Amino acid sequence: MNFEFFIAKRIIAKKSYKNSISSPIIKIAIIAITLGIAVMLISVAIGKGFQQKIREKIAGFKGHVQIVNYDNNHSDISTVPIGKNQDFYPDFKGVAGIKNVQVYANNFGVIRTSKDFEGVLFKGISEDYNVDFLQEHLTEGRIPDFSLKRNKEILLSKSIADRLHLKLQDTIQVLFNTNSSKTPFKIRKPIIVGIYETGFEQFDKNIIIGDIREVIRLNKWKADEVGGFEVILDDFDTMKEKGDEIYRQIGATLNSSTIIENYPLIFNWLNILDNNVWVIIGIMVLVAGINMITALLVLILEQVQMVGILKALGSTNWSIRKIFLFNASYLIIKGLFLGNIIGLTLLSIQKYGKVIKLNPQNYYVSTVPVSIDIMSILYLNIGTLLMCFTMLVVPSYIITKIYPLKAIKFA
Repeated sequence: MNFEFFIAKRIIAKKSYKNSISSPIIKIAIIAITLGIAVMLISVAIGKGFQQKIREKIAGFKGHVQIVNYDNNHSDISTVPIGKNQDFYPDFKGVAGIKNVQVYANNFGVIRTSKDFEGVLFKGISEDYNVDFLQEHLTEGRIPDFSLKRNKEILLSKSIADRLHLKLQDTIQVLFNTNSSKTPFKIRKPIIVGIYETGFEQFDKNIIIGDIREVIRLNKWKADEVGGFEVILDDFDTMKEKGDEIYRQIGATLNSSTIIENYPLIFNWLNILDNNVWVIIGIMVLVAGINMITALLVLILEQVQMVGILKALGSTNWSIRKIFLFNASYLIIKGLFLGNIIGLTLLSIQKYGKVIKLNPQNYYVSTVPVSIDIMSILYLNIGTLLMCFTMLVVPSYIITKIYPLKAIKFA
């Protein structure tokens, strides 16, 4: 055992392969692991970042689950109202894991200026609305005051404001649909008190946010009628399960749908992105493992005399294999350490500096999103170490084919 320990120390010492034939191969193996773990960290962080940001933005505009009248047929325009007095409002006691239930009503309108016009979707909300998302993406001004008796304040997206050359505190003219044959359109003059920008161009380009009571007046609904309810969940991953529970709890004349059902293309794209991350991880682990196998075989062949001497002294095949596996593990850990430093440094630069920009029309975000999760980092490092180590066990079997007499004679 003392001999094995001495040899192990000799192998893992830097001087043992600094000027040897295996030196460049070992360096290449370390570089492969370094780049591999760095690429994996970046891929996972960006993939999770995309999922997290896009989920937050869709849920911020639409909630996790929407409850509407069956006759609305999933239209964005609220044509058939629902009574506000429901068993599940304001507290959905029948289903656990629900953070908030909020009312809303939508109406189509056209903003008209002296030089241009723009079609928009007016989303009416109330005091029960969770405005944390809107507050986070507010670039100028404030949230409308829903406690006012007659509230003409609105939030306008930066995208619409730039296209129509509007600014904070401007009074705009909006032509609204009234769903009435006698007076199909009505003019309102809301005041811009806040400008938001989420980077989700699909919504930013046409949604303005104001008081739900304006929609109720335009549609000539009763004071206790709304267009629908948005349900905010505590955990996004439970959406399918909670969506089914909500559907069973609501009345027979109501329908519910999740944002995954309403926006399948976006979430299918996210799933494809997730699959791509797994493919990248698989390729990186395979490349790192192959390089480590090459390095291990070169180390073994370079130390044939040593193996022969150890066997002549009575060492078992497995004890000698452990020496080389120990050395290989040291190299893997060294590569992982360097890769983590490089990967986390690059991710931090992007997370806080937002260096790499994206076209929000194609990617739904204006910069590459990054989500640094400690558990994901640990799983990647431990998984890579275990996978590479497992891939080295079989090649180390070559030691059993080395015979002491030939090895010592060969030297």
